Order: sequence, then structure tokens, then C-alpha cells
Amino acid sequence: MAALNDPIPAGRDDWWRHAVVYQVYVRSFADSDGDGVGDLPGITSRLPHLAGLGVDALWITPFYTSPQHDHGYDVADYRDVDPLFGQLSDADDLVARAHELGLRVVVDLVPNHTSDEHEWFKAALAAGPGSPERARYLFRDSEDGNPPNNWESVFGGPAWTQVEDGQWYLHLFDSTQPDLDWRNPEVPAMFEDVLRFWLDRGVDGFRVDVAHGLFKEASLRDQVVEEGKRASSGQVNTDHSMVSLDLKDEPMWDQPEVHDVYRAWHRVLDEAGPDKMAVAEAWTQTAESMAAFVRPDELDQAFNFAWLLADWSAEAFARVITDTLAAVEPVGASPTWVLSNHDVVRHVTRYGGGEQGLARARAATLTMLALPGSSYIYQGEELGLEQVDVAPEDRQDPAYLRTGEAGRDGCRVPIPWSGAQAPYGFGPGTTQPWIPQPAEWATLTVEAQSADPSSTLSFYRDALRLRRDFAWSAGEDVELLDLGADVLAFRRGPLTAVLNCGDAPVALPEGEVLLASGPVDGKLPSDTAVWLR
Repeated sequence: MAALNDPIPAGRDDWWRHAVVYQVYVRSFADSDGDGVGDLPGITSRLPHLAGLGVDALWITPFYTSPQHDHGYDVADYRDVDPLFGQLSDADDLVARAHELGLRVVVDLVPNHTSDEHEWFKAALAAGPGSPERARYLFRDSEDGNPPNNWESVFGGPAWTQVEDGQWYLHLFDSTQPDLDWRNPEVPAMFEDVLRFWLDRGVDGFRVDVAHGLFKEASLRDQVVEEGKRASSGQVNTDHSMVSLDLKDEPMWDQPEVHDVYRAWHRVLDEAGPDKMAVAEAWTQTAESMAAFVRPDELDQAFNFAWLLADWSAEAFARVITDTLAAVEPVGASPTWVLSNHDVVRHVTRYGGGEQGLARARAATLTMLALPGSSYIYQGEELGLEQVDVAPEDRQDPAYLRTGEAGRDGCRVPIPWSGAQAPYGFGPGTTQPWIPQPAEWATLTVEAQSADPSSTLSFYRDALRLRRDFAWSAGEDVELLDLGADVLAFRRGPLTAVLNCGDAPVALPEGEVLLASGPVDGKLPSDTAVWLR
């Protein structure tokens, strides 16, 4: 069958450089069997939506065998599919159908930690202190009965749990996610085998979870904490949006040895073919340290979270663009841009919610899509979904369960496809899915928005269709234009993008209007962006 979606020029092995990648949160995308949880056959059934949207690839969150304490990021078997999501043949069918539609498939890999139900960890508990089995993880003794150091978990509380024989094991995330010791040669060997397993099954790339966290300082020393502050993982803020803090001493993150791992992985990917890629989730302290992960002999991309973290400000956005392009240029990498994902508050809500939040979200998206490099879209943002205030009894995020704070469930509510009430076509049944959907989503379904040319879904389709005309041909250079303190404007090849972050309308430069994020009549209104040619 001929591909339905072919935005990437023929012969481009580096397809990811200017790709638009759609993140699928597997539990919340589409449910094929009516159990209220998304699955692989459900994703396969909805792939025409992604092809019609105009994306180039999909990234799927972990679907491997798992007890699901962290919704798949606690992996018990990296080479199989959890029965909740299907079976291995379903993964093969998904990859084959995606390729028929012209879509690449990127799968999630979780190398920092395993599940405590992984066969290695169960063997470590059974074998006892000093055993080769425990050497695969970071077990340590403590002389005073307290944890071996002052590190705290990303999800709150100490990063150490004591086992029955008195030793402690490190878990930078949930206590059911013990960290591996990457200085043990068995660990990198196992993960290279996992890469080859999925490459042999036809996947096109990997998203590397916590890519900066594999190595810790060998001494496992205490973190130096400023007076008046507490020890922290340096990964999250108070709403667990996975945001880097201002802590400069991070002995648990971004150690130099991690780059040797990705040089080895680069060789594995090259063996599988020149069109295989990997993208790092690396929460680093600077744009320069982020760029280290995408040197020519390491990974192909690293998520650029600076845009996501920036305030609604033309000055802030301009600084992000300048710093990001300057950081990746020396290593010859392409930047990535992202506004939302499964770990952060949806950007409609971050930008104020309601009509203003949606207007700003559409404007930021249009501006992002004009930049060189690749863009990552989180499922549901093409529908303009906001963060959901999930009732306490329905929350399942381990960050919430450990701390009582809001957690990340609000951005993970299953997306609406059709109909006037839950589950909005998410599955074949009539009951609410694993996280209940709001009653007011009937007008936001794919079905409802497809018939409305002014909808957010139609806007995304138009933007991605037009983006194909210049994504590969407009070049890498961005020229910032001075149109006032509240206006972000830049020229890239034949395209000019203008974003008005101020309160008053502004005059537009000369040019043909290709697309605007909202109504434009002579002047550019506030919270609106436009593409000009």
C-alpha cells in the first residue's frame, strides 16, 4: 500500500531533523477492548487520524510488561508487551500499519531504573549483600540506620528504601523503581540487546527516559544544599511538572560517563540503518549541557524544555530561540521544540486557561512550528485540551500518592474522539475510562472539531500542511526582527513569523498572510501569531 503521508523528502535518512512527532500516552489514546485503558490495537485503529493531522512520526510511551506503579515507566520485561496493552504481535501490527501510512514509530526506553518486579531485582533481593545480583543496582549499607545520603526522590521523600537484611537501595523515582548501576558491565550489555530487539522488529527510533540520570557520582556523596533549602532531586517543582530547580550541585544527574553509553548506542543504531534515531529526555542545567547529548557520535536529538519553561513573553521566547540555536549549531544538531507532554501542565492552562489560554497556546504552537528543527506534539493538544482537575479519589500518579500534591494525572486524561458523553469514543463501552473525562468535552472531540474549519484541530491540520512546504527548504538560519518589545518576530527563508505577546494590536510587516492563529484584520491582535510570505 502506498504511504498516505509523505512530508519528508525522499532519501532523507535524517528524517527527524525537521519532523513533527506526536506523543501517544498509550493508556489514554484509544481503547480497543473496553476495559477503560488504551492499548496497542487502539493506537493502530487511530493511526489514520495522525496521518490526516500531518505528523511525521509517533512516539509511544512504555507498553512493556510492568506492574504499572508508574504507568509503564517501571519495566519488568523490556522485550515483551504488557497484557494490559496487547501482545508482541500487536506491536508488530502497529509498526507495519504506521509505515503503510508514512509514519515513523519511536518507542520509549527506560534505562535509569527497572521495576522492582524485574527478574534482576527479585534475584538481587534473594541473593543478599555483596552478591553479583545486587551489583546490578545501587545497594549500600548505612552505619547509623539512616539512608546512605541525603538525596530525595523526584516523587518526594527519601531516595532510599531499606530491605529486610538492612541494606538500602537507591531509587531517584518511586520506591518500586530501583536505579541500575551503569558501572556494572551487565547493565549496558542488556540494554544494547534491548535496542537490537526492537530495531529488529522495525521501530525507527527511541525516546530515552531520564537520559541524563544513568550515572551518579561514584561516591554517592551528600548533595550540597544551600542554607534554608532542602535536598532535592532537582527535577520537579511543587506541582510535579518535572521542572529543573536552581540547584547547581547535582551528583545524581548529568555525569560525564553517561556520554560513553550514547556513543555505544550510536554504533548500535548505525548498524541497524542510517535512518534510525534516538532522542534524549535530558533535564540539564544549561543549553550547552543539553547540546552535549547530541554531538555527532551520540544521540540525534535532545528535548529542549526551555521553550516549555519560558513565561509568556516575547523577550523570553527570543532568548530561548537564540540560546538553543547557538547551543546546537557547534555540534551540527537540529533543535527540538516542545510545549506539552505527559509530565507537565498542558500549555493552554499554563498560559491562563479559557479563551486567553487557548489563544496563546495556538499562537505559541504556530510560532514553534516555524522554527528550524523538529516539533513534538502531545496528544490532545490538537484539540485544545486543558489540564483537568482530577478528583483526589481518581488520581493515580505516584507523585501524588507520595506527596499529596496535584501530580500529573490532569494532563493524562484519555482524549475524546466522538459522541456527546464519556467515554467519547475512547473505547467501545459506555463507562468512564481509567481517569474520568470531563462532562464539558463534547464540543472538543475529534468528530466535533473535524466539521468546524475554525476549530483548533482544523488549525493544527492547516499549520502542519503548510509547514511541509518550507520545513526542509527554508534553511536553518533565523533572523530576529525588531517589531517592538512585546513582539517576537523572525524570518526564516521565505517565511516570516510574528507573535504578539502584548496587550495591544500591532502593525504587520509586508507579506502575504499564509496562516494566523486567530482573526487578523490589518493588524495583529494580542495573543496571536501569523505566518507571512
